Parts: sequence; structure tokens; C-alpha cells
Amino acid sequence: MEQFRGTTIVAVKRNGKTVIAGDGQVTLGEKIVLKGTAHKVRRLYNGKVIVGFAGGTADAFAMFEEFEKMLNKYSGSLMRSSVEYAKTLRNGGGHNESGAIMIVADKDTLLMLTSIGDVVEPDDGICATGSGGFYALSAAKALMRNTDLDARTIALQSMEIASDICIFTNKNFVVEEV
Repeated sequence: MEQFRGTTIVAVKRNGKTVIAGDGQVTLGEKIVLKGTAHKVRRLYNGKVIVGFAGGTADAFAMFEEFEKMLNKYSGSLMRSSVEYAKTLRNGGGHNESGAIMIVADKDTLLMLTSIGDVVEPDDGICATGSGGFYALSAAKALMRNTDLDARTIALQSMEIASDICIFTNKNFVVEEV
């Protein structure tokens, strides 16, 4: 059974703003585009937390829903919710085989959460995931190092570059900022 896959998510933190951008493509296996307007970047916890997710669609949605429960349980504390969520994954309550990844951010913190229970805070305020993630990450790093562009512009330009290279990434971008 083929899984629903295909997306690119990039996050950029600069000058007090954090932006997560993602494309809208959902792909079945390696050959079929099922949807071009999916929303894989969302706001949670009264708009104070933004989340982008990539991986198998069912697993990514399950991660998203479970993480939202943790945010509610821990009063929106992003770090605490992330660590507690990771603990549940490591203790068998997760989606360890899925390869789904979420990028989560609030006004202060940017993290990547994996379906195997990793919590990673990027050193340079940039992270990406999904089929075009490495393209978007490379573009964002170059733009961050060599321009004075704001976080939103860097994220969008990085997504443009990724969508030009990765056949699993389209140009229907959803962008959220905190």
C-alpha cells in the first residue's frame, strides 16, 4: 500500500520573527499528485504556536493532534509540550516507523520534533523537512548568511527554490508567522 507523501516545510527565525512556510502538494507514492492545496502549516494554542508537518499524511495528522493536546495540557509551553510529547513517543505511544516530522515554533523557540521522539533546536534559527527540505534549507542558509532579508522573505524565497527543484513540492504556499 502506497502512502500519501510529498511536501516541503521550512522555518526561519530572524530579528524576533519566526516564519514557517509549506507547500500544498500531497503525492501518492512516486507518481501521482492527489492534491495541490493541502494546508500543512497551521496555528495552534490561540495562534501563539505555529506548526508545519511532513511525512505520511495519516501519521503527520496524528502527530499534530497529539502535540496539540500536549500544548493544551502544559498551558502553551512549547518546550515542555515538546519534551513531554517526545517522551510519549519513546515510551511506545507514537508513530516510530512513520518518518513524520513537525516543525514547531512560538515567539521565542523553534524546534523540530520527529516521530521517534527527537526534539532538536537548530543552532542557526533555520530548519526544514520533507521531500524538498534540503533544497529549502540550503537556500535559507545562503539567504540568511548573505542578505538582510526578513524571515518571511527568506522562507518564501527558499520555498520557491525548493519548488523549482523538487517534483514533490508545488508553489501553493501557506505561511504563518509569530
